[in-house]
Parts: sequence; structure tokens; C-alpha cells
Amino acid sequence: MKNKRYYAFFMASILLVSTIAFPNWSSATEHDEELWKAVTPLKTTSSFLNTGAHPDDERSHLLAYLSLIEGVRTGSLIANRGEGGQNEIGLELGNGLGIIRSQELIEASAVTNVDLIMLSKDINDPIYDFGFSKTTEETLNKWGEEVTYERLVREIRAYKPEVIFPSFLDVDTQHGHHRTINNLTLRAFDGAADPAVFPEHFEEGLEPWQVKKLYLPAQSSENATISIEVGNEVDLVYGKTYAQLGEDSRYLHKSQGMGRDLPVAPLYVDLDLAKSVNSIPEKENSIFDGLSQNFDETAASLKGRDNQIRGTLKNVQASLEEVIEEYPSKKDTLEAAHEALKEVKKAKDKINQSKVEEELKRELLFKLDVKTDQLMKVSEVASAVDVTINVENSILTNGGETSVTVEAVNNGDTSLKDFSLSLNVPKEWNVKGEMKKRTLKVGETNRASFTVQLPEDTEFYHPYKESILTAGVHYTVEKQKASYKVEPPDTVAVLPDVGVKLNPEEISINQLDVPDTINVEMVLTNYTAGPAVAYPSLVLPDGWTAISSEEEVNFNHQEEQKSIEFTVTPNGQIPEAFEVKGQVEVEGEVFQTTVQKIDYDHIETSYLLYSSTATGISFELEIPEGLKVGYIESGFDQIPDYLANIGMDIAKLSDEEIANGDLSQYDSIVLGIRALRGREGLSQQFDRLLDYTANGGHLVVQYHTVNDGFNGALHSPFPLTIGSPSIRWRVTNENAEVSIFNENHALFNYPNKITNFDWDGWVQERGLYFPMDWNENFETFISMADPNENPFTSGILMADYGEGTYMYTNLVWYRQIQGQVPGGYRLYTNLLSFPLQ
Repeated sequence: MKNKRYYAFFMASILLVSTIAFPNWSSATEHDEELWKAVTPLKTTSSFLNTGAHPDDERSHLLAYLSLIEGVRTGSLIANRGEGGQNEIGLELGNGLGIIRSQELIEASAVTNVDLIMLSKDINDPIYDFGFSKTTEETLNKWGEEVTYERLVREIRAYKPEVIFPSFLDVDTQHGHHRTINNLTLRAFDGAADPAVFPEHFEEGLEPWQVKKLYLPAQSSENATISIEVGNEVDLVYGKTYAQLGEDSRYLHKSQGMGRDLPVAPLYVDLDLAKSVNSIPEKENSIFDGLSQNFDETAASLKGRDNQIRGTLKNVQASLEEVIEEYPSKKDTLEAAHEALKEVKKAKDKINQSKVEEELKRELLFKLDVKTDQLMKVSEVASAVDVTINVENSILTNGGETSVTVEAVNNGDTSLKDFSLSLNVPKEWNVKGEMKKRTLKVGETNRASFTVQLPEDTEFYHPYKESILTAGVHYTVEKQKASYKVEPPDTVAVLPDVGVKLNPEEISINQLDVPDTINVEMVLTNYTAGPAVAYPSLVLPDGWTAISSEEEVNFNHQEEQKSIEFTVTPNGQIPEAFEVKGQVEVEGEVFQTTVQKIDYDHIETSYLLYSSTATGISFELEIPEGLKVGYIESGFDQIPDYLANIGMDIAKLSDEEIANGDLSQYDSIVLGIRALRGREGLSQQFDRLLDYTANGGHLVVQYHTVNDGFNGALHSPFPLTIGSPSIRWRVTNENAEVSIFNENHALFNYPNKITNFDWDGWVQERGLYFPMDWNENFETFISMADPNENPFTSGILMADYGEGTYMYTNLVWYRQIQGQVPGGYRLYTNLLSFPLQ
């Protein structure tokens, strides 16, 4: 294709330039990945911003190419935190999943050396992943159009990208969140440059910014403006192609099951130029054609203007090239970086004193500030100082204290003058200890010790805010100062004195069988650094009473957990909705906070803090006497716990019982969502489940995706095919109208009479991954559709098989039951009770 031929010519030119720039390079050169990752951004002043809706929306192959080979200052702007997605590594959903996916995105961005920008700033932020959407209108209605657009414009003005690229097109085959970001990115191309758009930004120090070019994903290689090859060249430094490096970052999105093993083979990223403010060559060889890509080119564009500025920019460019030339020598690279810092400072002084127009002055100063930051990173890596932070106690409470030791070892080749270590904490904290400046010679170790005292009103840990404690490293090379921050190895968090967690966190009361008492477990965790005495209690609905197994709880050490039992008596009329709040008094202060620790090997430890409140509902639910259900857990839902709490006899089946147990004792056996993916070995035991069905059992299989290993020929008695592409086989409107084909069928009458009210109050969506083809032996029961779409009839499929029945249902029962939707309980109970009707 012609675009690929242009690219081949472009790559040949790049290789020629590389040969000139790096004459000492060969396949035998011993490379330093970390140092090269720091040095590469000095190659260009170009900048690029990729916009997307969710963590894992970033175009990782393209970002790896631009950042790691081209040295482009590359950013990834993501709207929400993926709270509405599914979790393939644990049970966290909602805000807990949002924290996981945010941390995964941080780690993924580090692999590709990409700056990360989030529009969502807080827990329960307006820009929240509320689940799958098909339209921009619904998305902006829930996010708030003004809020979302303002934040996007703000971030573009702050980051100042020259080229911008939304990851997805605004087409009906795309997620509504993706379409929204595409739509707003196109709008912001002009809006960010318009002084009339959000003028309040300028009071905060921001200025209008005109993005120079906007590309969209090309719908095919044939109509692409440019095609960038990312899969066929193995980089000498990293030993991988840029597509493989991109996949390294995608593997870190473990909660989404991302990442592929790619061969070394041609692979193109196709881009379509949609907007530009510059004159662009008819045939583009680079997405930065028509733009100044370094300070030499910028200087050449200033003909007729201040010659001193042109000269100083050329000096900066020469100094940056010198840094690159000294790689891989850490000593020489370090010294060259500090010489370059001097040149950058001189250039900034001359530009500040010049009479060039303000807009140009601001742009030049911004680019020089960027180079300062990049040179500081080069200095950090090239200095080879190994800094270790030892926080005696990384869990802190108000009024508490801890000691912190920062140790630095000079493992480099250069002595560092005026070396010192500092501690960065909130200004309200009391820090004792300091380190006087001195020379840190090669091979020497230096350390500083600090004592930190917290005030009594410190804000508790927030997962989306910067680290509350870091170390500062300061030194001088070539009479030029440098400094950087170092994160401690463990998350430092300010937590309540004692955390309170209630089990269950959702209480369901069957109004047809109101229990005399309700058992509520309170799990208390001591976060104070030593002994503590806690007095637990419950805040109950009016008229309710509770008796505690212990009125005083004594802790001996930090993170010690103790459980107590409350026997709650729900006197009088049970409200349809109620709350039970847990609290604990410690030294006269009351705490009502649950602390959920989120701890996985591939991400930094985080905490989710929320109110220690159990929400309750009460409703009428008929459960047939003697109904016995077996549940095959997948690890992705908690349905059996919720059903057990409301009184159903439901057992979780082990692998051994599935393989060898007496399955006939169960009236129904249920597969949790995506069980074939989450339960290793289940597919090999599926014949046992089909035999159970043929012998009179009732097997209920909940939804699977096309990638979960479900095979309608193996895991169903009759052919059944899940809809693909999945985006077209779902009903995302949780309030979509539902039609029942046969209202007299037992599924809608036994043991609970189903009415229209049972479809009210659903959360997030109706159904996902609807089957698109099924054998005529299956009976259909319901119909539903999103607005202006054809209805799906496969939300519940059931067929007789031998003496039993097989059911496949893709409605999102787990979100309804775990979301305390009464109709979800009633309908689901009917599905499980079918054998007893």
C-alpha cells in the first residue's frame, strides 16, 4: 500500500539519522533500559495526547512507539476509572474495582513511559463508569456534559499537546463512553484555544492552547493518512518490538484479562488526519509533519525575529544532542545533562527578557520547562543513587508518630556535591531531623533520620491523591542543582484508629418469614501503633434493639483484628429500606469507617474507606420448602452468600464434589457468571453436569463471554451460540421494557407471582452477551431491547434434556441480587425453583 511505502522510506531515513547520531552503537553495545528511557525524550520537542474513556483504552502499541523510540512527550488521558467493569482477579466491584484499574493503569503507563491524566478525580466522581452505554447522550446525561468538557479542556490547556488522538471512533459499534470521548476531543480541538471557553481557567494560570493536529483511528489501511509499523522491528535497547512493549503494558491490566503474546511480524497502526491548523504536506511521512520537532527547527521558523533567541535555542538543541551522544556512559551523560540544564536556564532568561509576542514566549518557555523536567529525570537515573526509605510504621493515625530513615548509596561514577536528603509531608505535620549538605562520593552511603508527628485532624487516606510522604534527594553537578522525589516501598496511609466492618454489609429480610433476630458480625481492626480499647455499638432503626457479645474490645498491637457478634431484634414494622450503622468509640472519639485493603502483587497497595453501614431491604419472597441448590462459584460473583443470608439452602460445590459427589441431592445446580473461565478444570467435568441434568436435575448456566471458553456444542445439550460482536448483543438500559411471552408459565408464577414491579429498580443493565443462535429445542420466555433497537428474546432459554432441564440465562442477576433489587431475588428464586413446581 502507498502509505506503507511512505513509511518504509520514513523508517529508512530514521535509521540513517540514527546511524549518524549513535556511531558507537552496535548489537554488542551493552544497553541500560532505564537510562535510555530517560534520555530518549530529549530527541524531540513534539508532544502527543491519546484520549480514552476507561483504563485499558490507551493505544499501547502507538504510545510505546512514540514514547520509547521517537522520544515524544506522550500522554494518556482517561475519563473514568472503570468502576462499572468486570473483575477477573477478585470480587471487588464499583469503587474497589476502580482503584484496582487505576493502579493497573499507573503501572502500565510506566512501562511505556507515558504521562497519565485522569478526568475522574474522586471516589463516586460524576465521571463514573456506570456500566456499558450505547450512546453519547446517555453518557453525558450521567457524567454531566459541562463537567466532563470543562475538565477535558482544562487538561489539554495544561498538557499542551501538539497532536491529539482519541482511541475510538464515534460510531454505533462502539461503547457510548468511547463515542463520548471522541466527540468531546473533536470539540476541544477548537474549544481549548478559544478564550471564551471556560475563561475561569486563566485566573488559575492556564492559557488558551491550540492543538495543531487531530488524528482519528482509520477505518481501514486503504483510507489511512499514514500507517505506522510497530510490530516488525526489534528495538536494540529493549529487545522487543513496540507492539510487544505495548502488550507488556497491557498485561498489567490483569483485572480486565488484557495482554497478548505477539510475534515479530508486520503490524500497523492506521491513522486518519481529521483536523489541522498548519500547512501539511500532501504525503505525510510522520504525524508531526508540518510542525517544529526540535529547537533547531523552531529557531529556523523564527527568521526575522530576535537572533539571540534563535541562537540560544540552537545552543539548547546542541546540548540536548550531547546528552544523547554520551549514552550509555552514566558519568558522561550525567555531566552533559547538567551542562544542558545550564543552557536551558540561559535560554529561559533570554526569552523572558525578549520582546517576542506573548503567545510564542509562553510556548517556548513551556517547552524549555519540559526539557528541564526531562533533564532532571536523566540526572536522577544517571547519578545512580540508590535511595531507600524505611518508614517504621506505614500505617498512621491522627496524633500518632513514626520514625523515617532515608538512606542513599552512590552507585554511580560521579561524586555529588551539596548532597542532602529531605522528607516531604503535609506542612501541618511536625518533622524533626535534617541532613546537612555534603559531598556524596562514589561508593559512599549517607542517611538521614526523621521523626514525624501527625496533628489530630489529618485527612484520611485517599487512593487517588499523591503520596502523603516521600523523600527528597538534592545535589549539585557542574554547578547545576538537581532534585527529585522517591516513593517509599510501602503505601503510607493515615487511617482511623479502629476500622469497622459489618457482615453482612447488605441485610435482606423476607417479610414472609421475618426472623426473630438478625446476627450481625462486627470486625474491628486496630490501626493505632500499639494497645487500644474500643467500645463498639450499632445505630439501629427506631425501635430495634441489639445485644453485643462484648461491650469492650482490647487490642494489643496494630492491625490486630477482633470480631464480635450483635444479636439484633427488629421490633415492629420492618421498613422496606433501612440502615444499620456500625461504630466504635476510642478515647472519646467515634469512628464509623470501613477500611478495605486492596492488595495485589502487580499493583501498589491501596485502601478504600467508606461508611461502616449495612444497607437493608425487606420484601416478600417465597422459597419452596425443601429446595436445595448447589452453586458452582466462579470467583466473579457472590450470589450464594446473598441467597443464604435470606434463607435459601444453597451449598457451594467443590471441585471434588463436582467430579465425584452425589449431585442428585440438589434440585438445581447453578454456574456462576463466567464459571468456565474462573473455575479451572470445570470444562473437563461438564459431562457430569449434563448427566446430572439428563437424570432429572435442573442446570442453570449464567452468562459467559465469547472469550470464556463456553462452547455451545460441549457445554449445552443442544447447540447454542453467544452473540458476537458482544457490543451488539446486550441491553444496557436497566429500565428497558420487558415483555413476557407466557405469563402463565411456572417461571413467572412459582413460587413467586412475577409482576411488572419485579423489573423495576434494576441496576446497571438488563443483560449481557445474549445468545444469537440456539437450537429449536430451547424455549424462549422474555423479550427486551434498548431504545430504537430490535428486541432480544434469548435472555432466558430453557430446554428439556432427558428427565431434567437445562437453562441458559444472560441477565445480570448478580448485579441485581448484590445490588439489593427485590425483583432480582424473586425472579432468580423462580428460576432455581422450577423443578419443584
